[in-house]
Amino acid sequence: MASTSLSPLPVDISRIRPAIQALQAQIIDWRRYLHQRPELGFREEITAKFITKKLQEWGIVHQTEIAKTGIVAIIKGTKATSATQNPKVLAIRADMDALPIQEENDVPYKSLHDGVMHACGHDGHTAIALATAYYLSQHQDQFAGTVKIIFQPAEEGPGGAKPMVEAGVLQNPDVDAIIGLHLWNNLPLGTVGVRSGALMAAVEIFNCTILGKGGHGAMPHQTVDSIVVAAQIVNALQTIVARNIDPIESAVVTVGELHAGTAHNVIADTARMSGTVRYFNPSLDGYFKKRIEQIIAGICQSYGANYELNYYSLYPPVINDGQIADLVRSVAVDVVETPVGIVPECQTMGGEDMSFFLQAVPGCYFFLGSANTEKNLAYPHHHPRFNFDETALLMGVEIFARCVEKFCN
Repeated sequence: MASTSLSPLPVDISRIRPAIQALQAQIIDWRRYLHQRPELGFREEITAKFITKKLQEWGIVHQTEIAKTGIVAIIKGTKATSATQNPKVLAIRADMDALPIQEENDVPYKSLHDGVMHACGHDGHTAIALATAYYLSQHQDQFAGTVKIIFQPAEEGPGGAKPMVEAGVLQNPDVDAIIGLHLWNNLPLGTVGVRSGALMAAVEIFNCTILGKGGHGAMPHQTVDSIVVAAQIVNALQTIVARNIDPIESAVVTVGELHAGTAHNVIADTARMSGTVRYFNPSLDGYFKKRIEQIIAGICQSYGANYELNYYSLYPPVINDGQIADLVRSVAVDVVETPVGIVPECQTMGGEDMSFFLQAVPGCYFFLGSANTEKNLAYPHHHPRFNFDETALLMGVEIFARCVEKFCN
């Protein structure tokens, strides 16, 4: 990250139009209502009912139960422009799900659901998207074309973007471009992280069981020690990035779990490990799966062990289109203090299934700084005390509204 301080930058509220400023109390109420009622992926029933009720109240056309709990709202502009005969369609995506984390914040809107928490800001994303839908529905004369607002389930897992794309949310009418944001506690309030090209990494995971031959700890010659084999594999896997990947590229191979053995004097016949792979370059798709199995197979063969390997590609990398990233940047500079408020080098090896939308149509996913150390709101994402400065909610609505107007007009 280019920015290391999480002290907030000045936020000039006058840069946010009065009609959006007037929504501040409601946006915060919506966010806190959702924060108290977090739900895991594909179980966002309370959240979906809340969104649907609001859209019905506002008379916004929408579809429900897409990929189980997903919702798509459609708002048509009435402004006449030279492009009226070929109106553009812009999609805005917001994720709705929470995480299996016990909240430790002592706030009035603390999670009411034991063991489940909005620890990544998706409650804020949903509130921003709702406020954007309301604002646009009340100001249809300010833009031409059509806006689709996509409320997506299960970003944290197992992934709701792909089934929504497969269900046709980018069609009828066909979407020309898509944008989305992530409230980001790795950046301070008053900043926007936006860049062209790779923003977030591909996510792949693997589970491997080493099948050795157990026996007495004092008689290793009668065994095939699965722990020794696993240890060699863990070390060897680290050479993939170090010696097989171009050093100009960025990639990570992490073994996060290793379980084996039941007693100090027993040589374990099985060892189980699991890990994750991350990379930005789409051309590496398939490479790590092949190379990891080559290493595991070779080491197992040399020690006389067998193995079982399951490898899964979850999300491709998040790749922003240059023109749509320029669009977001061009409106963000009018909302934050420049140049310090724009953070171009904001890549992360974290993953996001927004990537499936960006594979289907040009788009831009960007980070909206939300940390504020002065208010003790700087805990990292997925922490049981994660929270963010709610001033960022208004900024998100303003950026979305400006993107709609500039793209569609």
